[in-house]
Amino acid sequence: MSGTDEPRARLTPPTDAVAPVRHAEAPAPGELLGAHYDRCFGCGTGQPHGLHLEARAGDGVSVTAEFTVKEAHQGAPGLAHGGVLATALDETLGSLNWLLRVIAVTGRLETDFVRPVPLGTVLHLDARVTAVHRRKIYSTAVGRIGGPDGPVAVRAEAVFIEVKVDHFIDNGRTEEIQAAMSDPDQVKRARAFEVNP
Repeated sequence: MSGTDEPRARLTPPTDAVAPVRHAEAPAPGELLGAHYDRCFGCGTGQPHGLHLEARAGDGVSVTAEFTVKEAHQGAPGLAHGGVLATALDETLGSLNWLLRVIAVTGRLETDFVRPVPLGTVLHLDARVTAVHRRKIYSTAVGRIGGPDGPVAVRAEAVFIEVKVDHFIDNGRTEEIQAAMSDPDQVKRARAFEVNP
């Protein structure tokens, strides 16, 4: 196996991985998932230059999401920055964990940039969990321009790792952790620790 083949192999579930199972209390298909944390760059409404990505629960263990590429998201003149597109994919893939009702972090994300994404474009994202193996959650996503069935602009494969909430408490800044944990909205409090690395 060559050095270039090895990373992709890590994104392939082992043979004893199991099919994902949507949690009984997961949001219903079509339901807007909302921001997992108000200050999240990917989905938070409290970030003026963030993506403000909106994800909806899909069938099975899948989500769809959209975000509009704005002026603050450009890399080359008039085009979305590749890191912003990777962030959109990561955010969408991370939202899948809400359907499994687990706390997980990005372990590995491999992104393919297929075509440029101009400013003003709405990127339509579709993501799904493909397999689960112990604490590892394998997933894939695609981003299209011009509509949900438009041409593919970006693709990603990822592995998320299930963690305990202590991961965030031990590694996050105390002020933000305390603010998130003291939120009276139980769902928002749980979602704040859903998908951060």
